[in-house]
Amino acid sequence: MFQNCYGTGMARPKAFDEDRVLDAAMRAFWAAGYESTSTDDLCEATGLGRSSIYNTFKSKHELFEKTLLRYMTSRTASIVELLESDLPAREKIRTLLWRAAETEPGDPVGCLVVNSTIELAPHDAGIATRLERDQDRRLTALRQAIEAGQRRREIDADKDAATLARFVVATISGMRVLARGGADPASLRAIADTALDAI
Repeated sequence: MFQNCYGTGMARPKAFDEDRVLDAAMRAFWAAGYESTSTDDLCEATGLGRSSIYNTFKSKHELFEKTLLRYMTSRTASIVELLESDLPAREKIRTLLWRAAETEPGDPVGCLVVNSTIELAPHDAGIATRLERDQDRRLTALRQAIEAGQRRREIDADKDAATLARFVVATISGMRVLARGGADPASLRAIADTALDAI
């Protein structure tokens, strides 16, 4: 539970932009992980006092769930948009792999989904279910893009599309972990190129 500085009295009305707060909290969790992000860290990141966070989100876990959903909704929508575009299938996959090799300016290193899968999924069934649903959506979109590429003879039709989709997702996840561990962009780009050659 967050500590409520104002005791058990009536909650004060919200006077802040919740989307901005969720974005700030998301980046705090993304940078440090769930367990290592303290209430003080969240207060500093969002600019809110403990009571404001407590009255709005009730617990650190609830706040994290909201930020994870925000992250997945935004990132997965971007991935699906790319995969459903008119680009050739290999170009779609190349773009996904190269996105994993480069950190957007201002973003923490790595991926909140990958970090949460490692840190929380093994012992948090609710988070694990959310992550599984998100991965299924990405895998389905990727498999369908690969199948379309196979029909257009851009990708070898003898290869199993579902397996290729899982291979791409596993490669991207591994690249995110390596990036968080300090791997340089050149090394990650080399991994991306090698993975593309294997498809």
